[in-house]
Amino acid sequence: MFFILSGFTMVAMIPVFLAILPAVVLMVYVYRQDKIEPEPPALLMKLVGAGVLAGLLSMVLEQIGTVFLDLGIPDRSGSLYTILMAYLVVGAVEEGTKYGLMAAITWKNPAFNFRFDGIVYAVFTSLGFAAFENILYGFRYGVGTLATRAFLSIPGHMAFAVIFGIFYGHAKKNADLSYYQPSRRALARVQNIIGYALAVLFHGTYDACLMTGTGTSTLIFILSVVLIYIVIFFVIRRESRSDQPV
Repeated sequence: MFFILSGFTMVAMIPVFLAILPAVVLMVYVYRQDKIEPEPPALLMKLVGAGVLAGLLSMVLEQIGTVFLDLGIPDRSGSLYTILMAYLVVGAVEEGTKYGLMAAITWKNPAFNFRFDGIVYAVFTSLGFAAFENILYGFRYGVGTLATRAFLSIPGHMAFAVIFGIFYGHAKKNADLSYYQPSRRALARVQNIIGYALAVLFHGTYDACLMTGTGTSTLIFILSVVLIYIVIFFVIRRESRSDQPV
């Protein structure tokens, strides 16, 4: 009986393993790019947990947002509904929960002492979110969906994180320098806002293309994915090489 239960448990864990594997691979890649002073593993695990919590919060907030959107625009088939859903409900909520929790954990953490740390923190939080989301998709739609998501959705979440992380790292540097130059504090706020807005913009565009499903939107989606693979990994390496203390 024990062996039967153990075998059943192992089979049940296969979707979980396949769901989290792409996120873990990308986490390891980004972690290895943090060459000057790698972040504490305990902090990174905390950020992964924050990403999972962000996923749970997003599920609730997106349901609330959908209710209000349905009240304002009853016709779900229209392009306006799709755009508002992609940008204001999905994009704004998911990026907001991820980076709100990340900032609460890291902004005043002593380990946040290099610019590239901002990218590391954003990526680990976002991929914790993506892994949790992937597990749900795996159990709901089957293991077959995970292969597609491994090459599309997971790198997409990392790309949005890198965008925000770049601005987050620069914002931290300016916030710390504001002790000597008070005007830099306002610049730090602006950089955080810009980083969040760009992450929402790219996330919303990504989802809007998927939701629309036209030939043009599909072409834009494919080009976006290609751009992610060409640009994001180049940006990560560039930011790693030019890393500076904050």
